[in-house]
Amino acid sequence: MTDATRSEISLKVNGKTHRLTVDHRRSLLDALREDTKNTGPKKGCDFGQCGACTVLLDGKRVVSCLTLAVAADGAQVTTVEGLAADDELRPVQEAFLRLDGFQCGFCTPGQLCSAIGVLAEHRAGWPSAVTADVSPDHVCELDADEVRERMSGNLCRCGAYPSIVRAVLDAAEREEVKR
Repeated sequence: MTDATRSEISLKVNGKTHRLTVDHRRSLLDALREDTKNTGPKKGCDFGQCGACTVLLDGKRVVSCLTLAVAADGAQVTTVEGLAADDELRPVQEAFLRLDGFQCGFCTPGQLCSAIGVLAEHRAGWPSAVTADVSPDHVCELDADEVRERMSGNLCRCGAYPSIVRAVLDAAEREEVKR
């Protein structure tokens, strides 16, 4: 790296600020795993196709293997390690455990971050490719088809999809009851 190909960045990862010097081509995934030692996001395909590296960037889900670390400068990054607050699991984490939403666990960190992103997107009224009525005043119901479409960027090699869909729907229901 030369001065022309690197930058000083600051990432707030799971509440802790990290100041890093990174090559401009370094992915957020590599910075998270190698520089901040947050190994929850997994390097699956390294092409943005499997979702194993999904994290929340300022609350929105991204595949960290396709996100440049320099583009995340100043952002808040939440990995699976930062989802639970005060050792209390989020409803989606509890549902994944209770309803067997994971098998080997390799994809689980990305699945969990994506599920939290899905629930936030749905709450915000964002439509998906299967949303029938996209008019501004229509409230889209979160059903199995919506969850499958919204989670489609996350692959599970073990085939836990039915359990993952049930877990996301269960978490959505529990979060709604809490409000």
